[in-house]
Amino acid sequence: MARLDDLFRAVRDGGASDLHLAAGIEPRIRRHGQLIPVAGWSTPGNAELRRWMRELVSEGQWGRYEAGGDLDFAYGLPGVGRFRANYLLQESGSAAVFRRIPDEILPVEDLGLPPAIAPLAELERGLVLITGPTGSGKSTTLAAIIDRVNSTYAKHIVTIEDPVEFVHREKRCAMSQREVGTDTESFGAALRGALRQDADVILVGEMRDLETIALAVTAAEMGTLVFGTLHTNSAAKTIDRMIDVFPAEQQAQIRTSLANSLQAIVAQILIPTADDQGRVAACEILLRTSGLPNVIRTGNIAMLRSILDSGKARGMRMMDDSLMDLVRSGRITAREAHRRATERKAFEVLLDEPAAE
Repeated sequence: MARLDDLFRAVRDGGASDLHLAAGIEPRIRRHGQLIPVAGWSTPGNAELRRWMRELVSEGQWGRYEAGGDLDFAYGLPGVGRFRANYLLQESGSAAVFRRIPDEILPVEDLGLPPAIAPLAELERGLVLITGPTGSGKSTTLAAIIDRVNSTYAKHIVTIEDPVEFVHREKRCAMSQREVGTDTESFGAALRGALRQDADVILVGEMRDLETIALAVTAAEMGTLVFGTLHTNSAAKTIDRMIDVFPAEQQAQIRTSLANSLQAIVAQILIPTADDQGRVAACEILLRTSGLPNVIRTGNIAMLRSILDSGKARGMRMMDDSLMDLVRSGRITAREAHRRATERKAFEVLLDEPAAE
């Protein structure tokens, strides 16, 4: 048994989301957004920590870590769950961060997400982007959407991830889950392959470079339903990011392609609940309208606010609207909303108001 298995049990038993390890620092877990020490564990030195880390990986993986100073992989512990792992080197020596992947894929409705998100699984084609900072629940949201497709339709779903996080059992769909570095050399290579593999739905774990973004948009234009993630925090910044990654001479073409293919953007963040017993998602939701393609083609991103405001009946919303709803319902505090709001003045009046009953 690996020494770290006991710490993984502590993550599970403590209801934590992450485990942080570093040479010369006591092990810590992240619970409800806060890092706290793990009771009963002493501070490991660099040699001891490296022994713990070495037990979890193959010889080839350890060789890549020693050569490059970074390693991403997934680790499963029966009876406890799966963990997304990152090994790194830093000033005091070796370090590692583990993100717990829930055993059960919860339905969209059980995640407390807005009703407009579930129908994204019913789309036939196009590009859907789930965005937000690291730790904002993007993977959990995507897993719920993919599971809904898997439960409802008879399709071929290809996921391309680094590493594979949620493991999907085949229900009505045929599932092909590919891990970058193990099953394929890159996101780009796997995307090119998916276009020849009769895929109806493709999930791209991270759209991190020009090649991946270009291939994802092309696949969506060709009639595949493509889900992807970006580390952006609003619909406007997501569109700008998609365009700006391309050289100036290619941006007109990608604007046209994105205008033709984009179906939805969901930007989300996780916020501690008012009772400090968990976290809740706040979401900005942009859905395709007849006017959206022209906004993208012309680069008139300022018009997105008008589209979001006029689409509230369909479930569209600005991030500040979502924050305000959560404050008014008593699920988060006004102070937490104020910290994250784009237009903070609307929240300042609430800072001294009593919390909702």
